[in-house]
Amino acid sequence: MDEVLEQLKKGVRRFRSEVYPNQAHLHAQAAINEQRPHTLFIACADSRVNPNELTHSAMGEVFVTRNIGNMVPAYGEMLGGVSAVIEYAVTSLRVRHIVVCGHSDCGAMKALLNPDSVKEMPTVKSWLTNARAALTVAETMHTKTEWRRELLSVLTEQNVLLQLQHLKTHPSVAGAMAMGELTVSGWLYDIGKGQVSIAKDGERGFTVVE
Repeated sequence: MDEVLEQLKKGVRRFRSEVYPNQAHLHAQAAINEQRPHTLFIACADSRVNPNELTHSAMGEVFVTRNIGNMVPAYGEMLGGVSAVIEYAVTSLRVRHIVVCGHSDCGAMKALLNPDSVKEMPTVKSWLTNARAALTVAETMHTKTEWRRELLSVLTEQNVLLQLQHLKTHPSVAGAMAMGELTVSGWLYDIGKGQVSIAKDGERGFTVVE
């Protein structure tokens, strides 16, 4: 017997018996109405990060894509799932805001600091090149001005800021921003503290959401 599958099925049963009955009308509306999310949330695939819970968003409000290290490849470099999600969210769904959200204790950032940890995972190793520039910046800052803080924390911040730069190389994003129809921001989620810090577009520092 697959214990993990049974655990998942148990969760489905609880959803059906405890959650769904109180939200049946919302599900019925969602089934017949097209989705109109206001935000695209680009998060890490880390199982400890739950975008809908974090933003306390209702069904249909947030369009989510996740990957290792909350990466956004610059347009044209690695056209694939992330690029397709961005293009669809901006062009078809017409989201009004995009979040790139990093988090504390990120395994992808740890792998950047310890490349040997992914030497047997060539696909992961290749994917992490999307954050190479962030590593260079973080190491320089850590040596010169940020030596009081952990390099991992500095790197996590710089990675979010770098991915925001990459995001704006996508034609759909650049066009919507030029028309004043779209804004972007970078987030940092401290898992242990349940705390979110945000850097608005153009800002280099993150401000805690009180």
